[in-house]
Amino acid sequence: MEASEALEVAHAGVIVILKLASPVMLLALVVGLSVSLFQALTQVQEMTLSFVPKILVIFTSLLVFLPFMLATLSAYMQGLTDRIAGMG
Repeated sequence: MEASEALEVAHAGVIVILKLASPVMLLALVVGLSVSLFQALTQVQEMTLSFVPKILVIFTSLLVFLPFMLATLSAYMQGLTDRIAGMG
């Protein structure tokens, strides 16, 4: 395997990681900002108020996006195995 092929595989891997993590992280960011804004406006400084909604949203989004994540990972692995089979 040449350096350019290794860079292509690494680039594709980084893109797959971004595709998988982006929806969940964006939802967590939105919920975190909303809770922080609510806490700032009401001056409620409860520690669990910031964690519980984020955890619930992250678990729910993982369940919702699981088929998309599985399809993305399957497509990446299929391309990777095709590339490996084509080398030999």
